[in-house]
Amino acid sequence: MPKFSVVISVFNKEKYIADTLKSVFAQTFTDFEVVILNDGSTDNSEAEILKFKDPRIRYFSKENSGASAARNFTIQQATSEYIAFMDADDYWYPFYLEEQNRLIDKFPKESVFATATEIKRNGKTFKNNYSIDFATKDIVVVDYFEASQLDSVLLSISIVIKKEVFENVGYYDPKIKSGEDTDLYVRIGLKYKVVFSPKVCATYVVRKNSLFQSVKKLEEKANFEAYAVHEKDNPALKKFLDLNRYSLCILAKMEGNKEAFKKNFEKINQGNLSKKQQFLLRQNKTILKYLSKTKDNLEKLGLRLGTFK
Repeated sequence: MPKFSVVISVFNKEKYIADTLKSVFAQTFTDFEVVILNDGSTDNSEAEILKFKDPRIRYFSKENSGASAARNFTIQQATSEYIAFMDADDYWYPFYLEEQNRLIDKFPKESVFATATEIKRNGKTFKNNYSIDFATKDIVVVDYFEASQLDSVLLSISIVIKKEVFENVGYYDPKIKSGEDTDLYVRIGLKYKVVFSPKVCATYVVRKNSLFQSVKKLEEKANFEAYAVHEKDNPALKKFLDLNRYSLCILAKMEGNKEAFKKNFEKINQGNLSKKQQFLLRQNKTILKYLSKTKDNLEKLGLRLGTFK
C-alpha cells in the first residue's frame, strides 16, 4: 500500500492537466499512487492524461457528475490511509509530499495536515495570508476558523487527510456546485485540529472560468445553513461564515443577483466585517466592477491590495 493516494478529478482541463501531473511526478517523495478521474470531459483532457505511462496511475473515466461527486469517487477508490488532494490545474513544488510526510511522522496522532500556499492571479504570484501568526515553525491549529479569517489554512491543493476523517464528517456534498470545499472544511474544523507547515509548497492558480465566479444559481452555492446551530455558540465560526457570506454578497451584487445578496446579507453580523468591507457592501454593481478591474490591473503590476478583503 502506498503512503499517499493523490486524488485528482478532471473536467475540461486539457490546457493544464499535463503540467499538473508533471508537478506530481516530480515529487522527491515517491511512495504514492495517483487516482485520477476524467469526469466526462468534452475536450482533450483524456488524451493528455493518457500520455502519462507511470505505473502509479489508476485512471477512471465516467459521465460528468460534478466536482463534489467526482472528488468523492476518487477518495473512495484510494487505497492509502492518507489522501492527498490536487486540483487539475494547479501545481506542487517537488518537496510537497516530502513535507507532508514529515508532518505525519512528527504528529502521528493527528488526521489533517496542510502546508502554506501561494496564489497566482493575473500573471503574478503572492503568498497567502493567515489570521494567526505561524512564524517559521510547524503548528497544530486548534481553531481552524480563527486561523482562516484571511486565507484558509485548508486548500484543495495543500491538504492531506486521513481517509477515516470522511467516515466521521462525511464527504463532499454533491448538491453544492461551488463552495463545496468550504462546506467540507467547516465540518472538519468542528471536529479536528490541523497540523500546519508555514512552508509554501503549492501554487493555486485563479482562472477566469472558476465555478466560484458566478452566483446565478443560488441553490447550488454553499449556504452554511446547516451550521447555524454551531455558530450561535462559536464566535470564530460565526465570523468565518460571515466573511464567506460577505464574499457571496459582493459576487451577488456584481452579478445583479438581488435574491442572493439579500439572503446572505441578512445573516451577517456587521461587527464581524471591517469598515472597508461594510463600505463595499453599500456600493453598487458599477462601482464594484470598477474596483475589481482596478484590483486586477494592480495585481498585474505585482501589487496585491486585497480590495475585497
